[in-house]
Amino acid sequence: MTRPFPPFRLAFLAVALLSACAAADGGAGGEAGFAPSPSNAFGAYLAGRFATSESDTRTAAESLLAALRADPDQAEVVQRAFIATLLDGRPDAVRLARRLPDNPLASMLIAGTDAQAGRWDRAEQRIRTLPRQGAAQLLQPMLLAWTLHGKGQTDAAVALLRPLSESGRLRSLYALHAALICDLANRPREAERFVRIAIGDSQPPNLRMVQISAGILARGGREDEANRLIDSIARGQDEIALATGDVARRDMLTNRAVASPVEGMAEAHLALAGALRGQGAAEFSLALTRLALRLRPGFSPALLMASDALTDERQYVAALAELDQIRADDPLAGLAGLRRAQLLDRLDRPEEAIVAFRGVAAAYPGAAQPYVRLGDMMRARGRWADAVAAYDDAIRRVPSPNASSWPLFYARGIALERSGNWPAAETDFRRALELSPEQPYVLNYLGYTWVERGEHIVEARRMLERAVALRPQDGNIADSLGWALFKLGDIAGAIRWLERAVELEPRNSVVNDHLGDAYWVAGRQREAQFQWRRALALGPEGDDGPKIEAKIRNGLPANPVAENRR
Repeated sequence: MTRPFPPFRLAFLAVALLSACAAADGGAGGEAGFAPSPSNAFGAYLAGRFATSESDTRTAAESLLAALRADPDQAEVVQRAFIATLLDGRPDAVRLARRLPDNPLASMLIAGTDAQAGRWDRAEQRIRTLPRQGAAQLLQPMLLAWTLHGKGQTDAAVALLRPLSESGRLRSLYALHAALICDLANRPREAERFVRIAIGDSQPPNLRMVQISAGILARGGREDEANRLIDSIARGQDEIALATGDVARRDMLTNRAVASPVEGMAEAHLALAGALRGQGAAEFSLALTRLALRLRPGFSPALLMASDALTDERQYVAALAELDQIRADDPLAGLAGLRRAQLLDRLDRPEEAIVAFRGVAAAYPGAAQPYVRLGDMMRARGRWADAVAAYDDAIRRVPSPNASSWPLFYARGIALERSGNWPAAETDFRRALELSPEQPYVLNYLGYTWVERGEHIVEARRMLERAVALRPQDGNIADSLGWALFKLGDIAGAIRWLERAVELEPRNSVVNDHLGDAYWVAGRQREAQFQWRRALALGPEGDDGPKIEAKIRNGLPANPVAENRR
């Protein structure tokens, strides 16, 4: 599968997003800007470049620092070593940043260091010199407002953010930071006004916005509204519900999300990191998250985001290390526990993952999500009976299933069907549709299975027609409808839908195989042979391969519609 961005690229994407600064990444094959020296610097430099291409921040940082020690005056190596050490969370980044006055990330890092030392005038000066373009232009107002507040100029800080919170695509972000500044300055009415702008422009609000906004509303005397806001993201079986239990709720309502201007600057870096990660820029998101953690060590939302960014780059061991820094009593510990279990699964350590999932389930006895995720892992591994048992545990934790509970019954139905218990599976699929009748994937799975079993064909056709109407670009659903029509003897209709399915899913072996069958029955044997050969080349699962080979040799039996072939 094609990835949306090449790995890290030494975060020069970050530099490009922040400004059009002169320090550019040479092409993957060129070494412009770096002249080999007689020392071992060049070998270490190349090792750092390779580690960077593999998203291995630890090795990249170590190798580039070694290259710099061997040849300390190479500007290209300084640039690359700075970015690598920043991404790896190393203290060397501060030292290297001081050698890069024109690098925006370096300027932000040093501004944060000045702020931590109380040198607010110097921090302000550095932030004012950030380029007025790219992501730096978006981040600068928030950082500048916090430095003004740090200098005691709260009115100026709020005045800076007020017009930005009234219009523009990031108005909710600027309004939220204006609310944080007003809250820290004990201006509850102003804080409430800004927070309402932020919530109103972010529907639905994310977890961090709720964590911040609920406390501001509660301190303004709006505790009932704050609780309703928390409830709005706690519904259903989503993992966010783990961060809204009694302890987490009490923390949101009583503790300020930001306790100082320095923490406010960390919050600004984290907010933009989240926005950019959502656009696929995991490497830049990680760089900004590292800046946040410099300002606020142990900041659990930033540690979670760093772990997610590293997971995006398939650096699972490093992602685990970030999660290990989150305390067991942190309000986000449940989320961290789930992510940890999922990472262990990705590292092919399923038994450890099972222990981790069950640990979260024990710590959150009312939450279904740990067992849902455990069931998903077992289902992905083909351990169908274990998946059913996990989903059983999850459903027991949902005493009153509602419309949002349909995925539980759908997932258990799949595991039951694959484990050979069709009557129980059928009951679960029907239950899922009772809870939420317009779910195309449930309609498709139940309808297709009926077609394969030769049961309820007419009802299955109606279900599949509805599923296609709900998901017209889904090739698998189009295939199911085409196959139902084939079973019903409507060969012309079957070919129309199966050709559509192949158009949408050209590399799906089953879909190509089905179209071959329809062509054969329609008397188009040459086209059928082509589709079957294509299906065979695409790697069919299970015993489908020998079946396709037999069709290539012998064609279909005289009455194929009456047969059950998959």
